[in-house]
Amino acid sequence: MAAKLKNRCWVVLFSVVIAIVADQAIKIAVKTSMPLGGGFSVLGDWFQIRFVENNGMAFGMELFNKVFLTSFRIVAVCFLVYVLYKLVRNRKYPVGFLFSVAMILAGAIGNIIDCLFYGEIFSSSYGQVAHFVPWGEGYGSFLEGRVVDMFYFPLFTWPEWLPLVGGDIFFSPVFNFADACISCSVFAIILFYRKYVLN
Repeated sequence: MAAKLKNRCWVVLFSVVIAIVADQAIKIAVKTSMPLGGGFSVLGDWFQIRFVENNGMAFGMELFNKVFLTSFRIVAVCFLVYVLYKLVRNRKYPVGFLFSVAMILAGAIGNIIDCLFYGEIFSSSYGQVAHFVPWGEGYGSFLEGRVVDMFYFPLFTWPEWLPLVGGDIFFSPVFNFADACISCSVFAIILFYRKYVLN
């Protein structure tokens, strides 16, 4: 029993750490290799790397004050850590469900890191490629860093004759690996593990 619990803990911890490291590695690579707005095509026009920054939530949405939003995220992550700890200790929850919750936690932490530290440690990306600077000499202050996004999938444009969406790109948000971890995990829980949420 103790060994099984330990294995579940390691699966969750390893998953969170790997996802955060991957997220930050991608963001730093993008931020230190191209100016804001820069990018390139990966697979034709439908998959591009496009460097954007945002002050808000997932997929570039902007709600509330930046400091409030970052503080709320920190509180939410602390609560999610507690919830995940309780889930891991309960044997009724399968590893797949735990992994999904762990990826939501990892995604939230990944974006919080940007908000907490990027303003302090990076120069501005406007019109130039950012670089690391001594602590406190960056483009912003603690809690006010901007989240780095880069994945862009303009799959197709709706026909002009369609009402409301005519001429718009089907999926226009630019997002990052942390956003993808959160979104994919929420979908996985809805599709495969919703009974564990509803019970």
